Amino acid sequence: MPSRREFILQATTAAAMVASRSVRSDPREKEMMTRVIPGSGEAVPVIGMGTSGSFEVRPGSAEYEALRDVLAVFFEGGGRLIDTAPTYSNAEDVLGDLMTDEQRRQVFLATKLSGVRGRDAGRAQFAGTLRRLGMERVDLLQVHNLRDTATQLAVARELRDEGKVRYVGVTHYVDSAHDELADVVEKEKPDFLQINYSVIATGAEKRVFPVAQEHGVAVLTNRNFNDGRLFRQVAGRPVPDWAAEVGATSWAQLFLKFALSHPAVTAVIPATGKPHRQADNLGAGSGGLLDATQRRALLAEFD
Repeated sequence: MPSRREFILQATTAAAMVASRSVRSDPREKEMMTRVIPGSGEAVPVIGMGTSGSFEVRPGSAEYEALRDVLAVFFEGGGRLIDTAPTYSNAEDVLGDLMTDEQRRQVFLATKLSGVRGRDAGRAQFAGTLRRLGMERVDLLQVHNLRDTATQLAVARELRDEGKVRYVGVTHYVDSAHDELADVVEKEKPDFLQINYSVIATGAEKRVFPVAQEHGVAVLTNRNFNDGRLFRQVAGRPVPDWAAEVGATSWAQLFLKFALSHPAVTAVIPATGKPHRQADNLGAGSGGLLDATQRRALLAEFD
């Protein structure tokens, strides 16, 4: 007989699944779109998950327990790609504690070399990352925010040669870094880049996306909701009538579909600590994407 705690967790998970299906149809009936990593041909689901903020919680808290359901909804809905970092306070620890063995087998796990300088420091940080995550390797190791870029990219490539990493990448999250990021991509030609992109922050279209397409670099986009600012701007407003044409039932889905409608974008990585929002985000991974007219219409909502 399950303990009271196990019973509560089972009931909570069941409730989360019901909530997810009230937002979108059963994920087994509506398959998530995938996109190909240009350098390898491997396909990944277009809706990933970030952990900044959402996984920086106290173990044993209500927020911590809710993350079990966030992960369950994510994998049940066809998600695989999770992005984290050793400098997101305890996010790696929490993710490592909460993933089940089955989820570990499915996950496409991305993390970072973050805030360190020098080869030894980079390798030591990565060893700690593997320990915290409970993994023998990760799929993607990114040099975070272009810190000590040349040295840490060399470390990431060493680790790839050793079989502890499958892909290497570089990241940033602000418009002012776009040119520097594009320069690094042109010179180093990593497998991935990660950058901010949203309806009200389209600067990556100018140079970062074209450089990625020219050199066959996969693109992850962060800050798709502008840290919640987009939701505040549309508070109380219904989604436009044309949203139904692309299968979008919420603003979150429209914002994610906007990002995915750019051909350079491989996947988006929105973060959430709430199961029903996770289910809503996943809904953006099926149905249509925005055409040029619909993109202009959505942009006009924020003029």
